[in-house]
Amino acid sequence: MTTTATKSPETKAEAEQRQSGGAKAFLKAQLQQSLAFGTLIVLVIFFSLASPNFFQWSNISGILLATAVIGILALGTTFVIITSGIDLSIGTGMTLCAVMTGVVTVNFGMPIGVGILAGLATGALMGLINGLNVTYLKLPPFIATLAMMMIAQGLALVISNVRPIYFSSVAPGFKQVALGTVIPGLPNAVLILFVLALLAYLLLSKTILGRYTFAIGSNEEATRLSGVNTRRWLIIIYVVAGVFTGIAGVVMAARLDSAQPQIGMGYELQAIAAVIIGGTSLLGGRGSILGTLIGALIMSVLINGLRILSVQTEWQNVVVGIVILIAVFTDSLRRRKEA
Repeated sequence: MTTTATKSPETKAEAEQRQSGGAKAFLKAQLQQSLAFGTLIVLVIFFSLASPNFFQWSNISGILLATAVIGILALGTTFVIITSGIDLSIGTGMTLCAVMTGVVTVNFGMPIGVGILAGLATGALMGLINGLNVTYLKLPPFIATLAMMMIAQGLALVISNVRPIYFSSVAPGFKQVALGTVIPGLPNAVLILFVLALLAYLLLSKTILGRYTFAIGSNEEATRLSGVNTRRWLIIIYVVAGVFTGIAGVVMAARLDSAQPQIGMGYELQAIAAVIIGGTSLLGGRGSILGTLIGALIMSVLINGLRILSVQTEWQNVVVGIVILIAVFTDSLRRRKEA
């Protein structure tokens, strides 16, 4: 009787503390998303006032089209960053997936559907290798994915013989995957992004994969000691990110109507910046798909606005670098305040 009476208030207090902590975390996440959305609105207003061409529908459509590729890459890497990992291979990996789609379709003469599957399979394989390197070889994610970034870049150039692979002669309708309009006025690439964002949201918030993603990022060792096979789930998470990379490669190839083996470098930085701007912490344990989507729009609006203002490419890179620095510093500052 005495033991029960003693434990009961403690259990209730602990439950209330957990609920309070969860509520605070939720409010902080909502605040971060609100700040990111406010930043997006400010950028749109600024560039609209700076250039009358910015708010034309043709330009807005171009922004959304550019957001599609960055956004798809960012959705996949959100899962990895929440686990406190990183994936630097998504940019050149996207290029390799596009090249594989072109090789299978154009060089091997296979149906375009088979080529698309080859691109997705290439992304999944890269994710699998990254996951194995991180979990079994115990390589830091930065090193493992940096190596994969270089490998993917080299393979894309070797496999394509450093030449673009054009789809128009073999699959003239392939570009409709990205540039067609199932919904009038909205490119299919943007529709694909929104569908994938919904799928990623459901995976992250409604499935065991999402729960373990957050658990591993919060405390991997505690999660492992609780009986979860963290190695297996980390591999699955990297494979999921790889599939998103494959989809981005297919969308990019369709948008250009060709597989360009020399692009891709730098996309990983824009995608990672979008994830961090959207509120996902580099230290893991926190993140959201909606925030990532807002972050991707911020990056696209910023780059597009600088181009419209005729800012040189070199200075565009400087501005993007400063944005990444501010985003990482803000995340670090927020973590220090919570500690």
